[in-house]
Amino acid sequence: MSNAWFATIASVTVVSLVSLIGAFVIAVHDRRSEDEEYSPFMHFLIALAVGALLGDAMIHLLPEAFAEAGQIASLYVGGGFIVFLILEKFLHWRHHHRQQVKNRIEPVGVMNLVGDGLHNFIDGALIAASYLISFPIGLATTIAVVLHEIPQELGDYAILRSAGFSKRSAIFFNFVSALFAIVGAVVVLSTTINVIATAPLILAFTAGGFIYIVLILLKKLGEELTASRTFGHIASIVLGILLMWALKFIE
Repeated sequence: MSNAWFATIASVTVVSLVSLIGAFVIAVHDRRSEDEEYSPFMHFLIALAVGALLGDAMIHLLPEAFAEAGQIASLYVGGGFIVFLILEKFLHWRHHHRQQVKNRIEPVGVMNLVGDGLHNFIDGALIAASYLISFPIGLATTIAVVLHEIPQELGDYAILRSAGFSKRSAIFFNFVSALFAIVGAVVVLSTTINVIATAPLILAFTAGGFIYIVLILLKKLGEELTASRTFGHIASIVLGILLMWALKFIE
């Protein structure tokens, strides 16, 4: 058990550190810009995030949820969609009644953190459960999760920056969201709670939330009306979906 603890914590720590990739890539690309959230590269990453979120929901989360939980998963997909809708409306209402706030944070940023946190929690739980079976299975699961996270984390930082988070707060909160992988792992290793049994329903709920976030981001990208920008956005979305599809063969 001690070996499983060490291997699991080391693995989920690596997975959590992957959350810094988005900030690093953008910092290298736009290190001289103070307003990189308005750059074409940032819009490319947001469009990539749309494709990654949509591909993650449609190619990974939903098939797994329905395969394990059956038709009941559809209720959780709808529940996730509705809960994220309510969350957005609540955040809009809260900001409307706090007009004095200078740097307004758009709800999509908070919702992305919530959805990503749930996803990371399940990832950590799956890694822990895999190491309890055997070290090779745990290592294989960790590699699959890391490869899965890289394209998504590139877009997550861009989403937070475009939602009004400062550079430091975007890095901090994205990293905190990633740390939920450690929470999920510890829950599996230290308690008798069968997280894995409820994982398909949590994945279905998360998929519903991701789909709602995609709709909001598409509206945001729709503000760019030039033909070249529109084509670039579509190409980036398709790339994000293809990356998620390609990961099916690696997993």
